[in-house]
Amino acid sequence: MTTPDPDGLLAEQLLRLTRRVYRIQKHHLAERDLGITPAQSRLLRTLSHFSAPPRMADLAEYLEVVPRAVTTLVDALEASDKVRRVPDPANRRVIRIEITDDGRKALRELHGARRAAAGEILAPLTGEQRAVLRGLLDTLVDGAPGGEHEGHGAGHSH
Repeated sequence: MTTPDPDGLLAEQLLRLTRRVYRIQKHHLAERDLGITPAQSRLLRTLSHFSAPPRMADLAEYLEVVPRAVTTLVDALEASDKVRRVPDPANRRVIRIEITDDGRKALRELHGARRAAAGEILAPLTGEQRAVLRGLLDTLVDGAPGGEHEGHGAGHSH
């Protein structure tokens, strides 16, 4: 007889929840027919966090991906007129990524899709349970002191 592994069970539940969130969000995105993938939506949301148009390297660092992945996402979003590459006014060789009016409109739709997905996922919980979950998730997202990601991405609020 094996001993139950509560942390292993919890890890499995978290993975299942993550997959469910992704699936439901993807469904809500598809319903809005934006033609945007979850990865592209994440890049658009990230752009909105910057006070000035960022460089590709800034986006790659923020998203914790390789620059090539950002290039692919920007290429697709630029092709659909959601973002544009603009030269840096201080150094014309530096390219910055700017969100367009279409991109801002898409962001509003994406926000609606995310809220609808969250509403669907959280529907079984009471207000009190949601407050407890919010507190637990804040603790997990921020990481425990001494955690492997402590201080990583400092200066950015996701």
